[in-house]
Amino acid sequence: QGARAMAAGGRGWFRTLALGVSFLKCLLIPAYYSTDFEVHRNWLAITHNLPLSQWYYEETSEWTLDYPPFFAWFEYALSHIAKYFDPQMLVVENLNYASRATIFFQRLSVIFTDTLFIYAVHECCRCINGKRAAKDILEKPTFILAVLLLWNFGLLIVDHIHFQYNGFLFGMLLLSIARLCQKRYLEGALLFAILLHFKHIYMYVAPAYGVYLLRSYCFTGNNANGSLKWRSFSFLHITLLGLIVCLVSALSLGPFLVLGQLPQVISRLFPFKRGLCHAYWAPNFWALYNAMDKALTILGLKCNFLDGKKIPKASMTGGLVQEFQHTVLPSVTPLATLICTFIAILPSVFCLWFKPQGPRGFLQCLVLCALSSFMFGWHVHEKAILLAILPLSLLSIQRAKDAGIYLILATTGHFSLFPLLFTLPELPIKILLMLLFTVYSFSSLKSLFRREKPLLNWLETIYLIQLVPLEIFCEIIFPLTRWKQHFPFVPLLLTSVYCALGITYAWLKLYVSVLTERISVRQKAE
Repeated sequence: QGARAMAAGGRGWFRTLALGVSFLKCLLIPAYYSTDFEVHRNWLAITHNLPLSQWYYEETSEWTLDYPPFFAWFEYALSHIAKYFDPQMLVVENLNYASRATIFFQRLSVIFTDTLFIYAVHECCRCINGKRAAKDILEKPTFILAVLLLWNFGLLIVDHIHFQYNGFLFGMLLLSIARLCQKRYLEGALLFAILLHFKHIYMYVAPAYGVYLLRSYCFTGNNANGSLKWRSFSFLHITLLGLIVCLVSALSLGPFLVLGQLPQVISRLFPFKRGLCHAYWAPNFWALYNAMDKALTILGLKCNFLDGKKIPKASMTGGLVQEFQHTVLPSVTPLATLICTFIAILPSVFCLWFKPQGPRGFLQCLVLCALSSFMFGWHVHEKAILLAILPLSLLSIQRAKDAGIYLILATTGHFSLFPLLFTLPELPIKILLMLLFTVYSFSSLKSLFRREKPLLNWLETIYLIQLVPLEIFCEIIFPLTRWKQHFPFVPLLLTSVYCALGITYAWLKLYVSVLTERISVRQKAE
């Protein structure tokens, strides 16, 4: 009823949604926080006290600065506000310092910078065409999209419980996407270039940006059949794009180039010695690969094909960030993951070039680039799944096919984030928030596409329902068994492998959808 009352206020419903989620974030201030909290406190101290020349060399704490320079300057700016809350948090030697004032400041800084995310969501809602008119505000695509983005479960727990600054970074990404949809290409390119120098994980989706800008901005015309007019190439446009990239890069990396520290900065940004997988395996292809190697190892030992004395105990499942060798399957190198990622991304990029469909084609390519990099990248963090889920939200309200893929990916991807919050007080919070968001996603999208066939088939539905017994086993049954002492990593392994199946399926289903899609004459003309 409250949501319906918002309709009377026109766009007032958006303000209400934004204020509501901001209030929830404030309630989460006392919640558990991870080591990332200390990471960012340390970066505040480094940038506040040390000269620029020492930022990427300082290693008093194990949590050294490993984000690009713009993020370091962001921490520097925050530190000048932080000193008014508690100057002690800015002492480099104060490791694991977490006074009440420090917690309050760092939590508030995340909430405040999320203003950019809220603005970006508003701009994305403006880009949605009004073909699906609805009398009820709850069934308007713009309302559904605003809820799916503003109240995204993954973003809430990763930023406002676990602790990170993904909100304003995703805000920059979504604003950049909105600008491209509005054909404000230079603004979109500028925002994305700046974003890359805040957090380099967004390089995952750079191929989609590069190809789309080249196809839609540098080439200014198409033939009647949709093929490219090669003579329409604009040297002015590509020069402007090149200038943006060069100027932003010079502003970010220039000072370190002058200091002769660029190799040191690069070595911090790309630490290949951390191993193939994160401490908790991200639910991707390598999780399935590791599990297969583990299964073959156990089978080999039982059948006496392998010598147990030569196999390191729990080499992959000790929960450590380290390099390890596979026992049966070939060990994976950074170069192998790069080649696999490149091959996985290539078809989506070709589709964007040869089957242009405007902003929707760009979004499909962006999601596939993000998912392909998540599937095959080196040392992927489980949180990187949000890079695919959030842009896919924009597609989910436009077509039933994409809505079905979104429900599989979002439900599985969000569930895979559960192990990030392993403390007992947060257990009811994460389950309740996940349940509310998932129920809303299913009900709203089902209502939006009620005249079309069901969004999920029976097999997909059964797969998602099985997440419930999996959570009951991992959180309630397993801790009561003897296995907990001997095999503490089992819940993580089960969660990662089971979620990897769903995410792999969603990736393949989206790829099949994009590759087999036919383009109408009108789309070709556009």
